[in-house]
Amino acid sequence: MPKATAIVNARVFDGTRLRDWTSVRFADGVITDCATGPASLDGDEVIDAKGGTLLPGLIDSHIHLVPGALAQGLTFGVTTALDMFSLADVMAAAKQQAGARPDVADVRSAGIGATAPGGHPSMLYEPFPTLTGPEEAERFVADRVSEGSDHLKIFGPSGAAGPWAAPSLGLETITALTEAAHRRGLVVVAHIHSVAGMREVAAAGVDVLAHVPVDGELDRDLAERIAEAGIAVGPTLATLENVLGEPGGAAVAADPRLAGALGDAQVRRLTSGASGRHGRGGPAFSRAVENVGRLVGAGVTILAGTDAPNPGTVFGASLHRELELLVRCGLTPAQALHAATSAPARVFRLADRGTVAPGRRADLVLVSGDPMTDITATRAVEGIWRAGVPCERRVFVADAAEAAELAAFDARVAEVVAAVRERRYGSGPMDR
Repeated sequence: MPKATAIVNARVFDGTRLRDWTSVRFADGVITDCATGPASLDGDEVIDAKGGTLLPGLIDSHIHLVPGALAQGLTFGVTTALDMFSLADVMAAAKQQAGARPDVADVRSAGIGATAPGGHPSMLYEPFPTLTGPEEAERFVADRVSEGSDHLKIFGPSGAAGPWAAPSLGLETITALTEAAHRRGLVVVAHIHSVAGMREVAAAGVDVLAHVPVDGELDRDLAERIAEAGIAVGPTLATLENVLGEPGGAAVAADPRLAGALGDAQVRRLTSGASGRHGRGGPAFSRAVENVGRLVGAGVTILAGTDAPNPGTVFGASLHRELELLVRCGLTPAQALHAATSAPARVFRLADRGTVAPGRRADLVLVSGDPMTDITATRAVEGIWRAGVPCERRVFVADAAEAAELAAFDARVAEVVAAVRERRYGSGPMDR
């Protein structure tokens, strides 16, 4: 087995921009050289990229752990996944798997998120700790740290009234949680789903806002305040388009560059994801595109995340859809790739990855074509290395226990969707 690998005749995107390098060498899981000419040494394994593009391993900034999440993600070039809510035992099992196996993505997790009694996502998960006031923040964060959480997830105020209203944490409690997490060195992610909620949580000192609101127009002043505060936003468009009735999942399943690594179960998930809510009087997906465009125009750091496995998404493949949607919102292809590589690495303090450079972890993805001119070229994956180990692409097939767990997760999601629709639309003519 060769001591080192050199990829030659490549375009190299370093996580921010296209470099003039044509070769990258790595050994023992670490990049050792990036050069404008051949970087190989005697005894190296040499891989001819044939003009393809070498990228840092992709980082999905928003997933939820279920069986197959890490294996599926790696098959499509996601070398690191950031979990935004899982029960403590699920988080621990995923971390153990990622530490023991080179054929799955690495993972960082929030573990259990902070929410009010009866608040989101209490219908989706088994009973878990909640908070009623700021005096409980210190203990809540300490408990998450002891369980192994890498960052803190907070479910913020909905900013909604009437059928959309749900119990939620107040600003004082969110601020106390944020301060307690920062004292322990944790990045804080706040879940929001309205413009009013975004405006309120932006004042609490959080680091990341998850999702982009579609209940109204995101005004320029708010976008600029978010940018000035240094808050990043992960809009999770790949899930949102399906929630709003767009057939984004079907578009993923129909792309032959992705379909070869999708199993029947993943295709079913992708093609049955659109809820048709826009047709039932909900907002159009164009509202999300416009609001992300305003954030981009204000200079807000955007993070690419899918919110998989929500309906219409699958791990890994849907991140390529997210990149396409970000470009639709006004990001350049280089900015979209930055949102899936060096930007999340910086925001979540993963200093060893997200960038192609000597001394960095050899998480790498080789694609044919040029994603700088066509972002969908990321889908034509030719090779994946996770910490320098080449990864065999394969379709994930759940065993009986995993299939049962996935079915239970889907049933809980369906229950939540039905409850939200009932609150929003009632049992009137549009439900018949």
